[in-house]
Amino acid sequence: MSTDLQAWIRREGLALLTDFYELTMMAGYLREGRANQQVCFQYFFRSLPPHGGFAIAAGLEPFLDYLQRLRFHPDDIDYLHSLAFFDESFLGYLSSFQPRCIVQAIPEGTLVFPHEPILQLSGSIFELQLLETALLNMLNFQTLIATKAARVCLAANGDPVMEFGLRRAHGPDGGLSGSRAAYIGGCASTSNVLAGKVYDLPVSGTHAHSWVMSFPSELEAFRAYARNYPDHCVLLVDTYDTISSGVPNAITVFQELRAQGINTRPAIRLDSGDLLTLSKTAFQMMADAGLYDPLIVASNDLDENLIAELKNQGAKINAWGVGTHLITSRDCPSLNGVYKLVAVREKNGWAPRMKISSNLEKATDPGRKRLVRYYGEDDQPVGDVIYREDEPWSKEGFSSGRQRTHPDLTEKLAEARRGVELMQKVFENGKRCVAAPTAREIRQRAQDQIAALPEGFKRLRDPEVYPVILSEQMGQLKEDMLEKLSYT
Repeated sequence: MSTDLQAWIRREGLALLTDFYELTMMAGYLREGRANQQVCFQYFFRSLPPHGGFAIAAGLEPFLDYLQRLRFHPDDIDYLHSLAFFDESFLGYLSSFQPRCIVQAIPEGTLVFPHEPILQLSGSIFELQLLETALLNMLNFQTLIATKAARVCLAANGDPVMEFGLRRAHGPDGGLSGSRAAYIGGCASTSNVLAGKVYDLPVSGTHAHSWVMSFPSELEAFRAYARNYPDHCVLLVDTYDTISSGVPNAITVFQELRAQGINTRPAIRLDSGDLLTLSKTAFQMMADAGLYDPLIVASNDLDENLIAELKNQGAKINAWGVGTHLITSRDCPSLNGVYKLVAVREKNGWAPRMKISSNLEKATDPGRKRLVRYYGEDDQPVGDVIYREDEPWSKEGFSSGRQRTHPDLTEKLAEARRGVELMQKVFENGKRCVAAPTAREIRQRAQDQIAALPEGFKRLRDPEVYPVILSEQMGQLKEDMLEKLSYT
């Protein structure tokens, strides 16, 4: 995160980025003498977006930035005092608050699946209750957008995808964090200049129809743009008529550049109309004029499904600009991530806790955990196993465990040869435990993991379901607690 944004957070603070009921519970814990009760919460999501085979964990680093700087400033206390709801003891407690929890997490950019513990937080119930809303706000949205971006990029099949959804984003922060997440998910660049500065992302952009309309003619507009940006000249050709005007004028300008010894790659953008037909016609017109291998950028309300369809039909498009559908995840505007209490420290150690429901799918997995990903002989992941935290796990392979929703039933992983533990300690006693990776490093982790994932899980429709199972001990614990709590 840039020093400018860090300074803003230090100055303004985000302590009040929380739901009111978190504060009422915290005040209640304090009055009941339970503020220092040691507990464990976990963050996970219950289901993937529609038609998805995986998700990309995102939002951890912004959350850790928030957590490291979390303080209640005097003006925060003054505001809470003005509500006439909380007593002076509670407000005084907040004034001296500093985070002391331990956070274990799966690194950003890791592929994750439903019901897996992505973050595990241990500390006082007073502190962990405060963190719930901010954590869910940051991780749910960025995981959702990173996952959507990955689907769009898979559809583009190697073509660069430019994210330019800022003007349709849900406010400035939705645009800023959304651009970051889209880059992590695989986008090559963003139009969002602030995101470029804050997160060191590649930025890109061309010109709008207003540029063309402000000149006496389209040709003059193209010539002026080429004069100003001869090495980065992408011309928007559909202000008036793409085939009879835009493309011919663009051809003229690129031929003039070559006559001047400027051999920039000819590039146009299509932003309306039948993109399939227009791209084929424009490509042929440019080839006939000796402008081979043109860059043809398409935009106009694209998503992964339309991109895949255009590619399957042979569109001559080799770069894509995606805005609204990506930055808002229009087909699935929220991720159902949750933050649940899973253990309470008692005299004899950590005692597991479990939320049960008439819907077995919503019953939580009890206790503190570790998550292990197993790989086959070809080094592709074959499934994940949720273990109890103190349970030995096999690094050499895994045979069978229990089903999540029906822990009395056995489930196996095929050809599991080696295991890797995914969660690591990232925060303790108010400080990070590991250096913060850059957005580029996080993006590369995601790209590497997507490349290693078997093709069946990457289909845009009807993907295979990635196995996430319980170890024998975890399965037995859940089975026992389900039976016990059902009669409580």
